[in-house]
Amino acid sequence: MIRTSGEMRISNFLLWQLSYAELYVTPVMWPEFREPQFLEAIEAYQSRHRRFGDIK
Repeated sequence: MIRTSGEMRISNFLLWQLSYAELYVTPVMWPEFREPQFLEAIEAYQSRHRRFGDIK
């Protein structure tokens, strides 16, 4: 889920569906969120290290 405006919180909207979601927070406001910001979010997502439940 991409969260715009730099807001670090989520509301009760889709709370259950977001429980295992990848979150990306950007300071860019929604009207200015364009392809370059989207590609930046995709790159950030691809560079994350996932543990898939591993506790190490």
